[in-house]
Amino acid sequence: MSRTRGMGRARALGVEVVMGMRAIRVREFGGPEALVAEQVADPVAGAGQLVVGMAAADIIFLDTLLRTGWGGEYFPLKPPYVPGGGGAGWVLSVGEGVDPGWIGRLVLARGTGGYAERMIAEVEDTVEVPDGVTPVRAAALLHDGVTAQMLVGEGRIERGEWVLIAAAAGGAGSLLVQLAREAGARVIAAARGERKLALARELGAEIAVDYSVPGWQGRVVEATGGAGVDLAYDGAGGPLGREVFETVAKGGRFVTYGTSSGLADIDPHLAKRRGVTVTNSLESGSPGTEEVRNLLTTALTRTARGGLRPVIGATYPLERAADAHLALARRETVGKSLLLIRPDAQPLPGVGSTVA
Repeated sequence: MSRTRGMGRARALGVEVVMGMRAIRVREFGGPEALVAEQVADPVAGAGQLVVGMAAADIIFLDTLLRTGWGGEYFPLKPPYVPGGGGAGWVLSVGEGVDPGWIGRLVLARGTGGYAERMIAEVEDTVEVPDGVTPVRAAALLHDGVTAQMLVGEGRIERGEWVLIAAAAGGAGSLLVQLAREAGARVIAAARGERKLALARELGAEIAVDYSVPGWQGRVVEATGGAGVDLAYDGAGGPLGREVFETVAKGGRFVTYGTSSGLADIDPHLAKRRGVTVTNSLESGSPGTEEVRNLLTTALTRTARGGLRPVIGATYPLERAADAHLALARRETVGKSLLLIRPDAQPLPGVGSTVA
C-alpha cells in the first residue's frame, strides 16, 4: 500500500491525519532544558527498514550524558538530533525488501531517535512482542533486559553463591536481582534509601544494605560469614564501584557496568594480589545484532510467562522528557523510566505502506 493510499484509508476510518510528528530534539548540548518538543518531518523507511509508531520510549542514563556532549569520541552526535535508543510500538510501514506482514505488529525496536511519535528501525533490530506483554513493559526491557542477561553470563553465577548487586533498584539492577535468584544465588542488594531496599527485598534479595551509610561494606562481608561475596556487580561506577570491589572474597569475581558516577577504576595490582577477576562489561562493547535479538526475545518470553518483572518506577509524557532527565540525574527514580508517547495506541487496520 502506498503512503498516499494509507493516509486515505486512515481518513476513511475517521482518523485525523497530520503530516509531521511530535519529537524531542536536542538543539545544542546542555542541561535538561536542551530537550525541546518540536514538530518534525515524518520518517520514511528505506531498504531493510520499518517505521514504528511509538507507544513507549526507553530512557537510559546514557541519554542524559550524551545530551551534554559527553562521549563524543564514542558517540559522534551533532545537534540538532532526536535522542533515544528505541522502544515499543506498532509497525506503520516498511521499506524495500521487508515483508509487509510486519505492518500492524507490536514490536520492540532498537534504533535512533526514539523520543518521537515515529522511529525508523532496521528490521534485524526489531523483535515481535509476545501476547501478554504490554508495550510499556516491553519498552522497559529494551536495554536493561539485554544488559541484565549479559551480566548473568559474564558473572557465571553458580547456585548457592553470595552475589552482591549494587544499584539493585535501577532498571538493570532490579532485573539482575531476579535473574540471580533464579540462578540459585543468595542475593545481597545494595541501594540508597529504604524505598529502594524494600523493592530489592520484594524482588528476592535475601539481604538489603544501604550503601549511603558509611562502612556498609562491612555489613556485606559480615553477612557472608566474614569471607566476602563470591561475585559482585557494580552498577554505579566511580568511588562506589571501588567500595563494591572491597566486598569481594579472595578468588572472587567483580563485574562493573555502571557509569553514573564515572568508571570504577580498580587497581589491577590489588586485584591480582587478591586473586579477584575483574570484568569491565563496558570494554567489550555492544553485543552483536543476533545476540541482542536473542536476549530481547528471551527477556520478553520470560516476562510473558511471569518469570521476569520489569520495574517501571516513573513515566512521563513526551513533552516532559526534560523532567525525566532531571529525575535520573538526581537519582530520584526507582526501576525504569519511560516516555509514554501513545500508551493506549492501537494499530489502524489497513494503515501503512510498503515499498515493493
